[in-house]
Amino acid sequence: MNLPETSREGEPQAPAGRLLLGGALMGFANLVPGISGGTMILAVGLYDRFVGTIAAFTRLRPGREELRFVALFGLGAVLAVASLSGLLVDLVSTHRWLMYSLFVGMTLGGVPELWAQVRPLSAAVVLWVLAGVGVMVALAFGLESIQVPTTPLALVGVGAVAASSMILPGVSGSYLLLLFGLYETVIGSLSRDELLGNTAASLAILAPVGVGAALGIGLLSNGLKRLLERSSRATHGALMGLLLGSVLGLWPFQEPVHPDLARRPVRKAVERALAEPEVDLGALGADLELVEATNLEALVEAHRGATRTDLKQRAEQLRRFEPTGAQIATVLGVLALGFVITRAVGRRPAH
Repeated sequence: MNLPETSREGEPQAPAGRLLLGGALMGFANLVPGISGGTMILAVGLYDRFVGTIAAFTRLRPGREELRFVALFGLGAVLAVASLSGLLVDLVSTHRWLMYSLFVGMTLGGVPELWAQVRPLSAAVVLWVLAGVGVMVALAFGLESIQVPTTPLALVGVGAVAASSMILPGVSGSYLLLLFGLYETVIGSLSRDELLGNTAASLAILAPVGVGAALGIGLLSNGLKRLLERSSRATHGALMGLLLGSVLGLWPFQEPVHPDLARRPVRKAVERALAEPEVDLGALGADLELVEATNLEALVEAHRGATRTDLKQRAEQLRRFEPTGAQIATVLGVLALGFVITRAVGRRPAH
């Protein structure tokens, strides 16, 4: 009788197909505004392995199973981003309510997996679930933007906090940068023009943020690994709270307040037109095949004086709308489809 190959922790080795699909769903999630890749990792039941793998790499002690995990999981994510980015951008821009419905279903598909890990319920576990939901409520509705100074120490702290989006479900790194008032500063420093034309200034921003991100990932992954090993039910309870709370910001029946800015190429064209008043709007619109020159001119005028951060925030502003009966029925069907997808990917093989 051939026994299944096991990892160093003695767990059955995750099938290659499951790792590829899990990575693809994480990449898929990262392409949609408001969705955290960590949420999908948790939903498909690969979270504990993911955290353990990251922790092993931060300690410079990756084994064969960790290398295999990263290779297959990373390949799935890269393939999803490379093949679906254009399609998803269009779908999110024109049918955001459908995409959010799909991700609500996919997110809720992870609840049965976590439910099995927190049973039997206790008062402490329930409190941890509520704490996780509370964190997501605060992120979605309770936090206000603050302006963090661009000192090296502050940037290290920002990098450490923003890096949590790579590990914690429901947390978006770009959203945190917007809250800290540093989205334009950090993301702008990554642009080719800034890196080549203003290298010293860009590195002065990116270096401390990178150091903070490395510290944050290392500390958080190792801390989570220890918590998952020592207080499994409580930790999984908190994670289930984060998972459930992340759905609160994904109410399907909402649409962009500024639908043109929600399309990233259009927003970039407006950014360029605002930064370079002498640019030929007709040629810019024609080159990018985005909008008619008159529409681009109207957009530039409507957002004159806005910074890159302002445009990003406006692009992410949503408003609710009253759905039709057909839309409600469609949402329920798409939600069910998302639930089934996650359960299929996250189902553990019998052994």
